Amino acid sequence: MERVLSVKAFGALAALALCGCNVASASQAVAKIEDAQHSDAMVRFGKVCEDWDDWDKPTEPFKIHGNTWYVGTCGIAALLIRGPEGAVLIDTGTAKGSEAIAANIEKIGVRLSDVKAILGSHEHFDHVGGLARMQALTGAPVVVGAGAVEVIRTGKDDPRDPQAGLHDPMAPVTGPLTAAADGEVLTIAGLEITAVATPGHTIGAMSWQWESCDTSGCRMIVYADSLSPVSADAYRFTDHPDYVAMFRKGIARLRPLECGMLLTPHPSASDMLARARTGTMEGGISCADYADSKTKALDARLAKEAASK
Repeated sequence: MERVLSVKAFGALAALALCGCNVASASQAVAKIEDAQHSDAMVRFGKVCEDWDDWDKPTEPFKIHGNTWYVGTCGIAALLIRGPEGAVLIDTGTAKGSEAIAANIEKIGVRLSDVKAILGSHEHFDHVGGLARMQALTGAPVVVGAGAVEVIRTGKDDPRDPQAGLHDPMAPVTGPLTAAADGEVLTIAGLEITAVATPGHTIGAMSWQWESCDTSGCRMIVYADSLSPVSADAYRFTDHPDYVAMFRKGIARLRPLECGMLLTPHPSASDMLARARTGTMEGGISCADYADSKTKALDARLAKEAASK
């Protein structure tokens, strides 16, 4: 349930009623006031947080668009999609960060028990280190990419991960855990969310797409995974041609997606803070732009490795 009408919104509704305006007009006026309030909250996020901020630095939640809310920290995104039968959470942040995320969910009037599923982007502790804790709080099943299941179940790095050995172990997820297939449409809490396999940053990396609607219309939102070619010092992508081929396929799946609004696990990776300061996440980088930038980054990494032989 949305928050109770503010005094300002109630006043607008009462004034319209007294002047004989119809209920639809009154509702639209209230919606505009509420949209302005959510826009103000978004602007505060852009001002309080900094680019590539601390992963666990708390920030207030805000509505991104329609049924989609930002409940993450300054440095790590977490999204809550509200449906007619509950809500879906995407990512949990670190174990510490998940405390702020749980509090943010409740701040927007959603009970933790109303979270019907927790989806993961990729299997690194900065994004899903809080999965076990959040599952315990919500009782919700966890859904990740097939290549991430073993890492999430054990809490240990996949040795094939370019960043293997760089991360502390995560708390293992012991409750319900399933894998989503590329292109699979999940129907949860009255919502339809499409899984898009985008391996590269990790083997099990997954992006997610859904439609969000408000008084201004509907937008397709894509939560695109990191897709940056980052690794441990000793790792060379050129030594793993099959991995590079998989990486390119993941980027290629992202490029053609309908993408009215692009969001990313690290807010700064898609200029979310700069967009937030304008009061809307619309505009800016597209999925095709994002895919092109990641292709350039991968090509640059391969060229650097080749030059260092």
